[in-house]
Amino acid sequence: MAGSREIQRRIKSVSNIGKVTRAMEAVSASKMRRAQEATFRSRAFAEKAAQVLAHLRAQSKDAAPLHPLLTKHDKGKAAVILITPDRGLTGGLVLTVIRYAVRTAEERQGKDIAWVALGKKGRDFLARAQADLRAAFVSISDTPSALEITPAARLAVDGFLGGEFSSVHLVYADFVSPVKQLPIWQQLLPVEIPEDLPPSQAIFEFEPSPEAVLDEILPRLVETRIYQGVLEAQASEHSARMVAMRNATDAAKELVGELTLARNKARQADITSEILDIAGGAEALRQSMAKQ
Repeated sequence: MAGSREIQRRIKSVSNIGKVTRAMEAVSASKMRRAQEATFRSRAFAEKAAQVLAHLRAQSKDAAPLHPLLTKHDKGKAAVILITPDRGLTGGLVLTVIRYAVRTAEERQGKDIAWVALGKKGRDFLARAQADLRAAFVSISDTPSALEITPAARLAVDGFLGGEFSSVHLVYADFVSPVKQLPIWQQLLPVEIPEDLPPSQAIFEFEPSPEAVLDEILPRLVETRIYQGVLEAQASEHSARMVAMRNATDAAKELVGELTLARNKARQADITSEILDIAGGAEALRQSMAKQ
């Protein structure tokens, strides 16, 4: 059994770890709230753009496609943009998202997939798997700007228009609640207009033309959806890390309690041993004096 001094050192070490995990939990909770707020702010443009597309669909008199980014074609490979964290300590979140992305891609698009990674964890996995990794974007800040997402959006749009990609899809962890994150699959290109979305009651006038407006709106809509995916993924990452750190803090408290009990037992054993030694010495001294 370890001595009381060794146990005390372990108690101090575990307590320090508990302080670190508690601080990381607080930081993750703060970052999660900021990511949620940024997600809510980014929804206005996407909702208004969807209303414009629904209006154009309702006003269209023929079956001709409204824009190349709305038109299906079979040229090139299907592409998947995989959004993962750069850092670990998120429990099973990373593995869940990656497994979902690979399984869903194979089920829907086959095994010949072009991949684009946003985040180090996804990049490292795809590199180890020797997948067709076309590009990787890492070290995205905790408060990302649209400029950080633009290169990935431009790669997707140019690849689709140039016939390199037949379709582009987005996979990320959707934030449901602080204790629940679900991986989702979203089609980016060709841009889909929701069938159940009624056209806006507002009156739209397109200047100089609907085509020119779509030339501006659709690439920005693709960028906005990737941006929203990054924000949702970050909120999921921070919430998963918050829960993981909370569990680690609770485990540290439990271990400190067990070690404290073990230390008290060790101290009691030491005291008992000392008392027995003293009593044994006193008895030996008494017997020695009695013989004299």
